[in-house]
Amino acid sequence: MWKGREIKVVFAEEAEQQYQELKKAIERATTLLKGDPFIGIQIPKRNFARKYITKYGATNQWKFDLSNFWRMIYTVKNEELTIIGFILDIIDHNTYNKLFGYRKK
Repeated sequence: MWKGREIKVVFAEEAEQQYQELKKAIERATTLLKGDPFIGIQIPKRNFARKYITKYGATNQWKFDLSNFWRMIYTVKNEELTIIGFILDIIDHNTYNKLFGYRKK
């Protein structure tokens, strides 16, 4: 709702396909994380993104590869008896490389 009027968002055909594919990959990843929060790939401490430490207190950082070279970045926290897999970001491959200090070969 914007200024009292309903807004309809329409994707171009290609964008809709990409959106649906990424949405499906995120849903699959979150389902897998509920079964095993350590299913992703642990990011080495030397490559931690400082912004996630500062913003979320993410003292462990994990990545889960999604479709079309997207990455889901998350941290695992133990709050009493509940393990929380907190999704920090969904980023493309180039952004991931820059954020974690990886370079093209």
